[in-house]
Amino acid sequence: MKVLMISTEKLPVPPVRGGAIQTYISGIAPLLSRKHDLTILGISDPGLPDQEKKGNIRYVRVEGGYLDVYKKGVAKYVKKNKNKFDVIHIFNRPRLVLPVRKAAPRARIILSMHNDMFDPEKLDPDEAKKILKEVEKVVTISNYVGRRIRELHHAKPSKFRTIYSGVDLQRFTPLHQSAKARRIRKKLRRQFKLGSRKVILFVGRISPKKGADILVRAMNELKKRHPNIALVIVGGRWFSDDKVSDYTAYVRALAKRSSVPIITTGYVPGEKIHEWFWAGDVFVCASLWQEPLARVHFEAMASELPFITTKRGGNPEVVERNNGVVVDRPEDPKAFVNALSKLLKDKSLRKRMGRNGRSLAEKKYGWKRVAKEVESVWKA
Repeated sequence: MKVLMISTEKLPVPPVRGGAIQTYISGIAPLLSRKHDLTILGISDPGLPDQEKKGNIRYVRVEGGYLDVYKKGVAKYVKKNKNKFDVIHIFNRPRLVLPVRKAAPRARIILSMHNDMFDPEKLDPDEAKKILKEVEKVVTISNYVGRRIRELHHAKPSKFRTIYSGVDLQRFTPLHQSAKARRIRKKLRRQFKLGSRKVILFVGRISPKKGADILVRAMNELKKRHPNIALVIVGGRWFSDDKVSDYTAYVRALAKRSSVPIITTGYVPGEKIHEWFWAGDVFVCASLWQEPLARVHFEAMASELPFITTKRGGNPEVVERNNGVVVDRPEDPKAFVNALSKLLKDKSLRKRMGRNGRSLAEKKYGWKRVAKEVESVWKA
């Protein structure tokens, strides 16, 4: 099959500047390119050529940054190559569907949804209905995302399919399986003066809806029960942006006033993120919003870290077989104090949860499984 995969207008593919969708595409593309002729259309970037071929994957890049600008470049490319592709797979930009349909009237269009782009605040309901009519299948990264779209627009369930995201199982590995991982853990702990403390790890964008401030505010109370702790917050305000926003400054100010050592690393490149999972002992996703399903859960599981997540959006869908803990009221710091205390006081529980998570990651969340399921949608 000849397939065109269309990324978003915000970040380039490969994910040289981060991005969950870009990571997803780069995770499955090498596997799918073994059987299919793949072209990936994305945005231009100063560090990448406008066109290149790597292995069996062709990359085409057009001007992005803003959707209206990107949409023109996408439509122009598709129109020029309208008879070239068997399938056009659009990622998380429903507003690209109608321009693509106009440019390629006979194309089979698949739409993958990774968040709330179908909400009325972002997409006119009449346009949404037209979009859903034009696509052959809507692939969602969680049951929550699919259910939300169906409820908003009264869409047929048969048009939807949940395909959970994946993780690189060779990069995100358990500490005990890698001498390199153990060396890096020691190095990071020495560099940031963490010593033998039990490290609570947060990885994600530093924005109010991600809840980093709630986690920071939980630390002083947690210290009363577990004195030998530290919190590490990995991430910047945006994927490749290390500028300090008002909220970032607020979180850092809270951290400085805490009696617990709190490290804020700022933006960490994607190729280094896994190292921090090796340095941690417990992972926390503190999301306050209706998160579609954060990919950091898969990274924690693959790294054999026990995790705490919140009862928001699709996040609870990955908690099974005692691999993690769900916090019902993430706006309350005490909820994290109680959940963390349960894990920190019981080393055998942490190990058991970590092993369960790694086992699930190997069975359900490798890129091979994701690629196989995506391919089955293309072939349907």
